[in-house]
Amino acid sequence: MIEIDARRKTPLGMTPARFLREFWQKKPLLIRNAFPGFVTPIEPEDLAGLACEEFALSRIIEHDRANDRWTLRTGPFAEADFPGMPDHDWTLLVQDVDKWDADVAAVIGAFDFLPRWRIDDVMISFAAPGGSVGPHVDQYDVFLLQAKGHRRWQIDASQAPPLDFRGDADIKLLREFDATHDWVLAPGDMLYLPPGVPHNGVAEDACLTFSLGMRAPSAAELLGDFVDTLAAEADEAVRYRDPDLAPAKDPMEIDDAAMVRVVEALNALRMNDPVRLADWFGRFITSYRSAGIVAAPGEGMDRAAIDAGLAAGGVLQRNPFSRVAWRKVGRTAFLFVAGQSWRLPVADARTLAAAVQVDVGTYARLGEAGRAAFAELVASGHYQPLGDEEE
Repeated sequence: MIEIDARRKTPLGMTPARFLREFWQKKPLLIRNAFPGFVTPIEPEDLAGLACEEFALSRIIEHDRANDRWTLRTGPFAEADFPGMPDHDWTLLVQDVDKWDADVAAVIGAFDFLPRWRIDDVMISFAAPGGSVGPHVDQYDVFLLQAKGHRRWQIDASQAPPLDFRGDADIKLLREFDATHDWVLAPGDMLYLPPGVPHNGVAEDACLTFSLGMRAPSAAELLGDFVDTLAAEADEAVRYRDPDLAPAKDPMEIDDAAMVRVVEALNALRMNDPVRLADWFGRFITSYRSAGIVAAPGEGMDRAAIDAGLAAGGVLQRNPFSRVAWRKVGRTAFLFVAGQSWRLPVADARTLAAAVQVDVGTYARLGEAGRAAFAELVASGHYQPLGDEEE
C-alpha cells in the first residue's frame, strides 16, 4: 500500500505507531484528505511580501522549457519584482515561514508524534502553472501538504533509482528521472517521502505547497561539531606519550607501536560520559541549521521586572527562532535553547521546553532554578512580551 484516504481519520490515515513502523524512512505514502477542507492560512501575496523581508530566506526558480534551462535567484526581493513575473514556469520558495506566521506554525501541531527537535521548518512554495524545482532528491524526511491549487507529483519508488546530478544547473537536478507513480494533489492532500526518493512536483495551476522538512545532520556534520567540542574542552596535559619507547630500528619510520599510542591519545579524548554527550548533542541540535540568531533586547527585563509583569497579567512569548529541547540525565535534566544548556530539575526543564508562552500560572510551576534560567532566557532575547511584534 502506498496510497490511503484519511477522511474521518487522523492526518496520517492510520495510527502514528503504524505509520512509523511501516512507512517512516521506509517507503512513500500518499495521504488523500489528510486535512479535509484545508484552508491555507497564508496567500500567495503574503508569501511574496515575506520574500521581500531582509531576514527571510527566499528563492525564485525559473524554467525555460524551450532550452531546458533552470535559473536560480535568491532574495530578498523587491516588491516590484513580482508584477512582472511570467504567468507560468516559475516557483517562489520561502523557508521558515512557521517562524514568521503563527497560523502556519500551528500546522506543526498535527505532527506531535515526531520529536519536535527533529522538525526543521515549514517551507512554503508558490508556483505559477508549470512551475517546478525540477526532479531532485532530498536526504531528509518531508511531508508535502497541498495548501492551495493543484500540484502533480511524480516519484521514483524503485529499489535503486539513478541519482546522478546534471552539471548544467545552479540547483541539484537529477540527470535521469523515471516516475513509478504519478498523482495530482488537491488542497488537504499530503505526500510523505522518506530520504532518498527521487521526486518532481509541477503546478497544474497557481498553487501553494507546504513542505514540512526534518532536521537530519549528516554523519560528517555530527563528527565535525563533536570533534570541535572535544578539542575546545581538551586538557592540554593529555598528550601523545611513549614511556615504553624502545630504540628505533629506523629513525624515519612510524612504526606499529607509535600508531597504537596515537589511538590511545585519541581515545583519551573520547566523550564516554553520557552527561557530557547529552549536553553536546542537545546544544548542537538546537543550533543546527538555525535560520536566525536571537539577539538580546536593547532594554532587557530583570528578575524583578519579570515577576511584576507576570503578576500584572503580562505574558512572555518565546522567540520563534529559539529552538528548544530537553533531556533527562539521572535525577536532573538539561534544558537546551539555541545551542545553550541549563542543568535543571526535571519538572522545570519539561515546563520550559513546552512553554511557547509563559504566564503567571506557568511561572508559578517553576522552581527557583527554573525561574533563574527563565530570567536568563528573557535577558538573551529568547522570550519577549506578547504583542511586541517589532522586536
